[in-house]
Amino acid sequence: MQLTTVKVEKPDAINFILGQSHFIKTVEDLHEALVTAAPGIKFGVAFCEASGKCLVRFSGTDPAMIELAKTNARAIAAGHSFIIFLGEGFYPLNVLNAVKMVPEVCRIFCATANPTEVLLAETDQGRGILGVVDGFAPKGTEDEDEIRWRKDLLRQIGYKL
Repeated sequence: MQLTTVKVEKPDAINFILGQSHFIKTVEDLHEALVTAAPGIKFGVAFCEASGKCLVRFSGTDPAMIELAKTNARAIAAGHSFIIFLGEGFYPLNVLNAVKMVPEVCRIFCATANPTEVLLAETDQGRGILGVVDGFAPKGTEDEDEIRWRKDLLRQIGYKL
């Protein structure tokens, strides 16, 4: 077995969701879940099929996001994994519960816009995702000013009253 990492390649502002599922209809069901959860959403999804033809299956509403999804799925190349890229102005917070409720979805590894590395194990059979490195290590602990800043920010952007 070999351990390796793959960096998720994307523009800085773009959010994505990386997960694992178990069935070929994942692509269609994720598509339906996303457009239902956020009408007008711009996204691309790609799924690494782990049996049969073992193809990267894909769908979406935005050609650039679809290309990002296909490129990153091919680079990760782990069986039954999927990656969803959300167009600018769309966030995991708005669709994550809908994605988690898709019956084929087994797990979510991350939902982020941070620089991310995917930790993979590779055997003679194929690849599996062990986890992710999402962003950077903490540089300290917030103080009263940082708590106030955090709370003010959430209210300014409309996520808290």
